[in-house]
Amino acid sequence: MLPRRRFLARSAALALGSRLPAWSRVLLVAPAALGAGARDAHAAGGFSDWSRHARAADASFGSGPDDSELQAIIAGLAAQNVSVVETDTTLSNWTNDADFSAAMADAARFNQMVHAAGLKVVWYYPSLEVISVGGADGPSMYKTHPDWVQLGLNGQPNVFNGSLVFWVDPGDESAWMSPNGPWRQVYLDRIKLLAQTGADGIWPDVPIYFNGAVDWSDASSWGRAAFKADTGLDLPAAANWNDPYFRRWVEWRHRNLSTFQLDIAAAARSVNPAIQLFVETVTCDYHDATLIGLDGAYLRAADGITQVWEIDVLSNSDAMRYAQENDWICLISMCKYARAASAGKPAWSFSYGKQEDDAVQVMAEVLAAGCSPFEVQVPGKTIGVGAAMRTRMYAFVQANSARLFDAAPLANVALYHSSASRDYVNPTIGNGLYCTTAQPGGASEWWSTTDTDSCYQQQWLGEYRGMVKALVHAHVPFSVVTSPAFSAADLAGIKALLLPDLEAVSDNEAALIRQFVNGGGTIVITGPNPTGLNEFGDARADFALADVLGFHKGGVLPASRQAAFGAGRMVYFSDLPGKQYLLNGMQADAGRIVGALAGSAVPVVTTDADRRIHVEANQLGNEMLLHFTNFMFTASGVFQVQTTNFSVSATPPAGKRVTAVSVSSPDNGNASLQSVQFGTNGNAVTFALSLRQYSLVVLTLQ
Repeated sequence: MLPRRRFLARSAALALGSRLPAWSRVLLVAPAALGAGARDAHAAGGFSDWSRHARAADASFGSGPDDSELQAIIAGLAAQNVSVVETDTTLSNWTNDADFSAAMADAARFNQMVHAAGLKVVWYYPSLEVISVGGADGPSMYKTHPDWVQLGLNGQPNVFNGSLVFWVDPGDESAWMSPNGPWRQVYLDRIKLLAQTGADGIWPDVPIYFNGAVDWSDASSWGRAAFKADTGLDLPAAANWNDPYFRRWVEWRHRNLSTFQLDIAAAARSVNPAIQLFVETVTCDYHDATLIGLDGAYLRAADGITQVWEIDVLSNSDAMRYAQENDWICLISMCKYARAASAGKPAWSFSYGKQEDDAVQVMAEVLAAGCSPFEVQVPGKTIGVGAAMRTRMYAFVQANSARLFDAAPLANVALYHSSASRDYVNPTIGNGLYCTTAQPGGASEWWSTTDTDSCYQQQWLGEYRGMVKALVHAHVPFSVVTSPAFSAADLAGIKALLLPDLEAVSDNEAALIRQFVNGGGTIVITGPNPTGLNEFGDARADFALADVLGFHKGGVLPASRQAAFGAGRMVYFSDLPGKQYLLNGMQADAGRIVGALAGSAVPVVTTDADRRIHVEANQLGNEMLLHFTNFMFTASGVFQVQTTNFSVSATPPAGKRVTAVSVSSPDNGNASLQSVQFGTNGNAVTFALSLRQYSLVVLTLQ
């Protein structure tokens, strides 16, 4: 079951549903009227600066709003330094022709008002969930089109009435449509109409096989036919990880949903080439991607479409206020994965909070990862934590937009996220979203109280996030590389590549990793079956990297091994030091991981800060940028900001020297750069830093 979705604005009128819509009454804005916006989407990936530097917030309203209501919404957001308005109205609901036409007229009017205020606007439009207001007893999408919905492998329709999840009101119906059925064209036609209202972007949501009511959808006739056409295989009869057809179907669901999203983008851009697509993606680095099919990294190389990552928090009632240290590691892991999976395109991210201090800490991690924030207060998404907090944080983001979102990482260490290993390595019950399943007494809601949901119980994910923990604690800046669309370019500038429990791997992935080592790189690979499966989880006759490893399947598996290969080096541990470090925090386990990097990846920054200070390093032109976030408060078990002081040593890129050090922080309400005294030690500079929650240190280079 999904950990969270949002409250959706409701129309007062009952939707009466129809078959294919008639669009002649919809108010449209011709592409020529879009002005300069149609010409500025030339940046990498088809995205321009407004989307790369976005500071987003929600504006929700029902049907038929008056102009004074809309103007007040826009003025309020502009005063909070918001640059992008995400608009959520009645598009979640099953609507007839007249209601959808009216909604498009409202959209065109609102878009013009937003643009007059100098802001951008994107429209929220769920893709596969259709809510029929009053549909439990009255007319509904499912009653009208029972063959359009997803089916589980057990034949059960993916339909339910209200109360199962909080965003579906009692008496309403939620129907989850097959992405391969007739609904696909209906939705794409409506996307085209929405794209012609003058919107700058569209925010499709829930392109998933929802598993809140039915597991393992889509076994509908549409899904069966599409799987057969793509693979030549029949749909499996049941979920069985020992069945190669089932494993192929698990991977196919990722690709099928990716194709659907690409078709959404193509439909929108066929009528408005400037429009940009931001798919709300609730899955990140953990196992929900396996369970509900949506793997955002499959769009990594696609132009014109990217993600709004719904990075969930621990509690609908308290956000991250009761998070333990390892839970913050999980959040950091998700933020860094999100940035990597969106590649060079904008990576928007929900930034949840309950009170100002915990909300600032979450946003600090979002920004340190290079993601653009969509600031909201739990449990919904229609309001922020507070106007003062949003105004202050967004002023900081605005003042540092290029530094936050345009800089290139200086990390020479990369962590490999393998979608196939996530899917196929020792699959178990549970999603691994966070670590702590013991619900604190002060929290009225908790993400899960089931032990099997904990990241501690997940073999591959535990190893992956344990490596995140080891790197964060050692203050080693690192990049994440995702397996979909993996290429040699992903490893440019990387000296050491960590391969946590890498078992399921394609021949192409293995060849790229072999090439990296042969060319002088270091790999650190762990786990009991290194590269022993193919990309569909099928057992290989021999390890795909047997030549690099220096041992073969069927032979004695060494507990550890180091060996040269070409100009590079391989380090192997047969156990799971990352997962062990996540579980018990033993320094010996972290030492094996970080120690394996010695001699290969020289750190650009070192510090004597507490292990709970997260450090990242980037470069933008003649500026070296160091991010410092502080999650030291976790020692008490209750969120309480604790200022800390430490020293830092930073080595500029080759051929550069540091001429000035300054710091910008949202903590003091003044985003302007403040000078910092520094000393030199050879080519390195040293300075002291006092950190409350988040600081961005700027080293001017010459």
